[in-house]
Formats: sequence, C-alpha cells, structure tokens
Amino acid sequence: MTTTEQDFTPSGRPAAADDTANLWLHFSRMGAYRHAPPPVIVRGEGARIFDDRGRSYLDGLSGLFVVQAGHGRRVLAEAAARQAEQLAFFPLWSYAHPAAVELSQRLAAATPGDLDRVFFTTGGSEAVETAWKVAKQYFKLTGRPQKTKVISRAVAYHGTTHGALSITGIPALKTPFEPLVPGSVRVPNTNIYRAPLFGDDPEAFGRWAADQIEQAIVFEGPDTVAAVFLEPVQNAGGCFPPPPGYFARVREICDRHDVLLVSDEVICAFGRLGTTFACEKFGFVPDMITCAKGMTSGYSPIGAMIASGRVVEPFLRDTASFPHGYTFGGHPVSCAVALANLDLMEDEQLGQRVLASEDAFRATLEKLLDLPIVGDVRGDGYFYGIELVKDRATKETFDAAESERLLRGFLSGALFEAGLYCRADDRGDPVVQLAPPLICGQAEFDEMEQVLRGVLTEAWQKL
Repeated sequence: MTTTEQDFTPSGRPAAADDTANLWLHFSRMGAYRHAPPPVIVRGEGARIFDDRGRSYLDGLSGLFVVQAGHGRRVLAEAAARQAEQLAFFPLWSYAHPAAVELSQRLAAATPGDLDRVFFTTGGSEAVETAWKVAKQYFKLTGRPQKTKVISRAVAYHGTTHGALSITGIPALKTPFEPLVPGSVRVPNTNIYRAPLFGDDPEAFGRWAADQIEQAIVFEGPDTVAAVFLEPVQNAGGCFPPPPGYFARVREICDRHDVLLVSDEVICAFGRLGTTFACEKFGFVPDMITCAKGMTSGYSPIGAMIASGRVVEPFLRDTASFPHGYTFGGHPVSCAVALANLDLMEDEQLGQRVLASEDAFRATLEKLLDLPIVGDVRGDGYFYGIELVKDRATKETFDAAESERLLRGFLSGALFEAGLYCRADDRGDPVVQLAPPLICGQAEFDEMEQVLRGVLTEAWQKL
C-alpha cells in the first residue's frame, strides 16, 4: 500500500506508531489497544472534533456532557490566560480570591430558593462526595448523629470516589473496589419503558416511584437516613426523565422524614436541559445541588456543591468547621473561565436555544423508531438515550454476550468511523446516548439521525 500524507500524524511520525503507550485511559479496556492505538483527538471547532489524521467527527456527546458552548471558543481561552497572569493559583483554605467570590455570587443568584452557599471542587465526583459529608456532619451538628445513610436509584451513576461510588447504583462498577462506604440504599429508577404495570399513566408511575423512596426511608428508619441523591434526568441506563409530579412528591417525603434532598446536576446543569439548574425545569427546590461539567464548557476543571441556608446554618455556629476541601477546588483560572462561559451562554442565549429546539431534537431522533432495533427514545433538552432491543413488540433486550458483541464489537467503532462521536452503553439495558453542544441545531440533528440510521440498520442485519 502506498503511504500518503494521511498516514502520518502532525508530528511527522507514522500513524501506526503508538505514541499513547504510556497513557492509562479512563474507563477503558487497555488490552484493546495492544495492537492498535486509541484515536487521538487533536482539535475541536464548534460542534466538531478532529483526529491526528485530519478526520472530522460530529461531537454528539459534548466531549462527555461537557462542552456546552462548543469547541474552539477563544474568549474562554483568553479568560484563562488573563487570570493566570494575574493570580494563577491560591487555595480557598481560609482565604478567598476575587474570581471565586464573583462566581459564588453568580451561582447563588441562579439557584432556586435559598441555595446560596457554594463549596467549590474540581469535578462532579468530588461535589457528590462533599454533599454526603455535609449531610452527615449537618445531622451530627444538629444532634442526630445516627442519620448517616443515603438513598439513590438503581443504575444511577454518581461518581468514582469511594463515597460517590457507594451511592452509585451500578454493581459492575463497584465490585472491583469493595468494601465501599456503608449506608447506601437503592430504590427503583424512573424508567417507565420498563414499567409495564403503569402502561400509559406516567403520573401513577411517578407516584409509585417516589413512594419507593418513602418505603426505603421507613424501612431503614427515618432516624438513620440523611439524604436522597437524585439526578433530575438519570444518565446511566439511558436518560430517564422524571414522571409528572415525581419530584414534588419526593420533596414532600423528604420534608416529612427530615431527610435532605440532593439534586445531582453534574450533567443536567448549565443549559443541558435548557435552564441553568435542572431542578428549576422540574419545579422543585433541593437542599443541595451538585454540579460540574458544563460550568466551564470543559475549558477548565471545576465543580461545586451548593447548599441551602438551612444546611449551612449549623456550620456557621461558634467554632464549627467543615474539615474537608481540595487543593484545586475553586481554582482561580477555572473560576475565571466559568464566569466567561456563563457570560457567553447568556449572551448567545444557549439555554433558550435548547428550550426552543428540544422538540425538534426529539422528533428527529424519534424517526429512528421505525428501525426494528430501536425500542425507545427518551430524555430531555439536549440529553437523550436510544434504547436498543431484540424485539420491539415484547421489548426483549439483549443478553450479556449479545450486548458485548453489539456495543463493543460493532456499534462504538462503527459510529465513530461513520463520523459521529457518541456513547454506546450497557450499564443498564443497551443504549446509545446523545448530548450535543448547545450550539447545535437542525443540521446537526439530521446528521446524527442519518449516521445512526445507517449504523443501526447494519447492526440489525449483522444480528
């Protein structure tokens, strides 16, 4: 075969050479790269990414539910450079700096209710870890030290640190690291597609799903349960939106049993569903919000736990303190980038764009329901999952071996090769997940649908 310019990376090395041999990839089967290196992404522009061979791909996942404003936004890079020249680093351990002060004010102003105290982290797992520790200490400071347990949903993912992983409801991710932190309890999620008893009555399903939380609190003992952790739209399992009335009922249940409600918005905040915070879209006020990802559109790492006045109050008494923190939490550069990103999103009305376009996005993806392999299309805003099935009529899913062949043996590589970066996942039933940058419109929706149609049709033929 004749060697062409496309056979070389920008550095001039043969593309077959594995320059990634020293890199340990996240959530990856490293053995898969023994004979061929992983794709190397070198550039992004708008809604597209480019590899080291010059190939272009539509970023149908916003990196990892992160790049709200799209790639290559110079204004965000310039904000980072300006802050680094002025104050590159200083910790928030008993000191403040202007960027963190301003960002905390900006976030507090955007939250519902009185959630106005911001604890910065460097990412989502740390934000969840922080929230659980806050809940435990809150009840110790208020004289109820036995309230330490947390409730979360089946198949829900809440992070990788030991506490956040304990809250996570995906056994396969937890087993390698057990024993984990005790005191985490699971309840059913809101996957109505797999809840046949409720048919076409989502409100009844919502009441039932919320009531399972109350049953768990009562079973464990209300004097032992500290918090309930819920994503507004659950990610793992394939984008489960809440049924009507679900969060209102959960809020009532938490209030009745004096349990803190944590809205885990690491994915759902900052315009992903069209509002700054997703709890606003679904009409509930939690006691804490955890967030990260889209706060800077991924241009610099940051996360936060935002607490209500009720939760903060005992920490402000006398000599009380919260002995917890992160060296890089609230990093000056990340805070400056977050402020510039929030300005950009506001100036370009990206949240309003999502609200105006979400029905078109759903309708475009629902065209795929004419394929026999597509069982369900669900989600909200710019955050969707497409569940794959063996039999549309019975909703029969794939067994573990079939899912392995379908997702890892074919779909992941075929979708990328066809020019679409997205996620084929089987932490629950097999799904393809899509969460494009918020700058996308009908042209990108159509491109996603066409690539998915071709690859899913081929997958069905192979089955």
